[in-house]
Amino acid sequence: MTKINFHIEGDHMNRWVKRVGLGIALLLVLGVAILLFGSMLGEQKRQRTVDIAVQPVAWATDPEGIARGNYLFRSRGCADCHGQDGAGREFINDGKGMRLAGPNITPGGPAGRYTAQDWVRVIRHGVKADGHAAFIMPSEDYNRFTDADVAAIVGYARTLAPRTGGAAVIELPLPVMVLYGLGAIRDASEKIDHKLPAAQPVAAAVNAEHGAYVANMCIGCHGPGLSGGSIPGGPPDWPAAANLTPGQGSAMVRYPDAQTFVTMLRGGKRPDGSAIKVMPFDSLRELNDTDALALYAFLKTVPARTAGQR
Repeated sequence: MTKINFHIEGDHMNRWVKRVGLGIALLLVLGVAILLFGSMLGEQKRQRTVDIAVQPVAWATDPEGIARGNYLFRSRGCADCHGQDGAGREFINDGKGMRLAGPNITPGGPAGRYTAQDWVRVIRHGVKADGHAAFIMPSEDYNRFTDADVAAIVGYARTLAPRTGGAAVIELPLPVMVLYGLGAIRDASEKIDHKLPAAQPVAAAVNAEHGAYVANMCIGCHGPGLSGGSIPGGPPDWPAAANLTPGQGSAMVRYPDAQTFVTMLRGGKRPDGSAIKVMPFDSLRELNDTDALALYAFLKTVPARTAGQR
């Protein structure tokens, strides 16, 4: 009887092991299928045409407009991706399959052939001149640029010394491409309300109204509600963006006054001396006092949100 029971239990165990093995194999096949399908969707998504009709904005040619464009180029993140000379710059290379470089936007590259509509489309709407979505361009940050600021930044870009080469580089690890294809990661053109009219000018002053205009540059990382969280499409070792609202988990408790906040923007460190990772301090330290102080004034007025709600 004991031998029979042992035989029965052994058969039962073998069937259980086979079923578990079959289940694991099916899960692996399903996982591979999802990866392949998601990757295919991601590539199709990158190649899609985004039809956005825009009104041209004549670029600035006057010294005041060019100077304003120079300031915006340095302080709003353009140089971070395109380089100080506009010739293109590698800004992410994690050694794990993610490598990103901004393209040459000087008159010596493809941008030299851009029409006024092409510039508006890519800056405000995240759509390249060929109609494809710009995967990395943070146009959600720039969508609310006034016509005058679009004119200024384009006018400045057109004064840059012509450079050759410098094509955009977008090398993505398979999981990122899959998440993009499945909609978990969105490009700028998917995030923007393309029907919004151009923002109206706000007088530069140290107040919340002007600060709200400056804060548009923070949306891409900290989210529309400025409560932070995981940065979409960023490398997995990037820390979550901080909560800039006064809600639970707020980083603003570290900055009880404007000067402490501005010191952080200029130096890239918290009041305790610890370095802040990922933040684009090369650009942020270029903010003039009016913009930096106005940004702080605005952040003191935003509705409280729990950290991570974007």
